[in-house]
Amino acid sequence: MTDAIGVWSHAGAAILFAALAMWQVQRPRGGMQRRTLALAFAMTAAWAVVVVVAGPGTLVARIGETGRNLAWLGFMFGLLRQGTGVETRSTVVILYLVLACVGAGQIVVDVLTGQIAGHARAAEALFFAILLLRMTFAVGALVLVHNLYTAATPDARWGIRLPMIALAAMWAYDLNLYTVAYLSHQWPLSLYVGRGIIMILLTPLFALASRRNARWRMRISRAVTFQSLSLMAIGFYLIAMVIVARGIELIGGDYAQLAQVTVVFGMSIAALVFLPIGRIRAWLKVKIAKHLFQHRYDYRVEWVRFTDTIGRPDQNADPLDERVIQAIADIMESPGGLLLGPDGGGGLTLVAQWNWPTAEVPAVAADAGFIRQVEATGRIIEFDAARRDEDGSGATTPDWILPELRVWAGVPLIHYDQLVGLVLLARPRVDRGLDWEDFDLLRVAGRQVASYLAEARGQEALNESRRFDEFNRRFAFIMHDIKNLVSQLSLLARNAERHADNPDFRADMIATLHSSTAKMNDLLARLSQHNTGRVAEPRPVVLRTIAEAVASARTHQHSVRVDGSADIVASADPHRLDQALGHLVQNAIDVSPPDEPVWLHIERRGLEAVIAVVDRGQGMSAEFVRTRLYKPFASTKSGGFGIGAFEARSLIAAMGGGWKWKAARAPEPDFRSFCQ
Repeated sequence: MTDAIGVWSHAGAAILFAALAMWQVQRPRGGMQRRTLALAFAMTAAWAVVVVVAGPGTLVARIGETGRNLAWLGFMFGLLRQGTGVETRSTVVILYLVLACVGAGQIVVDVLTGQIAGHARAAEALFFAILLLRMTFAVGALVLVHNLYTAATPDARWGIRLPMIALAAMWAYDLNLYTVAYLSHQWPLSLYVGRGIIMILLTPLFALASRRNARWRMRISRAVTFQSLSLMAIGFYLIAMVIVARGIELIGGDYAQLAQVTVVFGMSIAALVFLPIGRIRAWLKVKIAKHLFQHRYDYRVEWVRFTDTIGRPDQNADPLDERVIQAIADIMESPGGLLLGPDGGGGLTLVAQWNWPTAEVPAVAADAGFIRQVEATGRIIEFDAARRDEDGSGATTPDWILPELRVWAGVPLIHYDQLVGLVLLARPRVDRGLDWEDFDLLRVAGRQVASYLAEARGQEALNESRRFDEFNRRFAFIMHDIKNLVSQLSLLARNAERHADNPDFRADMIATLHSSTAKMNDLLARLSQHNTGRVAEPRPVVLRTIAEAVASARTHQHSVRVDGSADIVASADPHRLDQALGHLVQNAIDVSPPDEPVWLHIERRGLEAVIAVVDRGQGMSAEFVRTRLYKPFASTKSGGFGIGAFEARSLIAAMGGGWKWKAARAPEPDFRSFCQ
């Protein structure tokens, strides 16, 4: 009964697939795709005829099955080539050639089985070789079916879905059949019978799919190909383990079982140790991308990841400057990077770092000459080439970069022909040179990032301007109150001059009122937007006199001491210098312990006169000094406006002087601000 079912089912399959082949041959359109599909139908029909005539499991039936499989493999490869529109990469061809070679190997082994009928041990070895080769082909074919379907364009999947389902079902049944044969050490004839029924059931799927082949368009997908390669590698790895273990078993010996366990365990440990290593995975990715794809990058994937990193931060995301570095570093598989930005003096300074905490960057990371060259060329900087001075850029490259071999590439961020930043990328895990594709992608990414940074800087400036507006609106009310107070005090002073009876009291009151009136008028003038306050031409000023006046005015508040020569003279506006020095001393008093005095050291350094304000407070972090100290409304003191330091720096700069801060934490905190 079983034999009859097998014969009639395979005969029915032969008739149906022969009809499909004739139908494809007679169709007027289709070209190579139609011919390969007709050949696959014809080979399937021929295989079914051989099974009916010679019986399942015979040499001729196995060779016919191999021919059927190779015909369908050729059909799949033809689909892939005709739809890409470009030359298929050699590695893709190799993947199909590997399976074709496995099929050829099946024919060779099948022929050998007929030559050694009298050698039981050799026949057993060839039996398992046949099964392993067919299992290998089935695994590889299923992986390629998965790859071919997921690589199709979305509209083409509607047309290709049915034949891919049919092929997957056919090879999945074969895989199960040969797995059962391997485990049972014999051909499962009952499963051979069921193949005919499966092929009859798959015929309508092939027939319906044949009507849709005009819409089959294929392309290579990177992510899918990497996944397919992973699946294929896993399948071949498992099959290799089975082959080695089976070979040891056939060789035999006292230690055969121990050798099997050792080999399988060793291969498993090797996979667990080497595959998770980032450097090995990065190397594999580079090699696969280099040989498998026409382009190194999947631009859609890279752009989506880039925009997500920059424009869709979560609540715990890094600041924009760090995300800018990460977005560009991720493209090149770089483990870290630095962002240099304009320092306001014509050079570049460190703005942010990502995954590079050990980088030692000088205060002036690049000079104006380097910036001009980068703005003029706009090229991606390959520092290895600069170290070899291949393009003549070694002379202008900052000195600290050349010996720092970890600095690999520089991406200029240019917005409207102006350099808004420079991203320095750390050397990737797998060192390689940059090519035209890297340059193009990094240049586009750099321009996009530059627009983000320029927008962010503009928003910061706008926010700062709004805060100044709020600051001015707040003090407009204060100005009105002060104006009223000044008017009242002036009237009181005039009345006191006429009506006070006590001469001594009158003299003290008049002096006090005049002093208060003068101070408030001065404050009113400085706060008013229509009056810039006192403006005096710089003149020689004895610095110790100014310092002692500032210290004396705050004696009741905190101990302020002055040392230094009394003959040091500088050219300055006394009022502005008094005001700036007062801000610095007040800041020092606010952070100093009650028992620690604030010192004003006056000294001469070459042609410069220097006033150092020294306190023993906790100071500020290096990041705060670098990024926020010189900005208004930034303060480490609770309730502080953050205006004093900003105004002090502006006053000193207006007089042609300079100002810097220095913090020393050992052996004792020693925070210094220098006016020079």
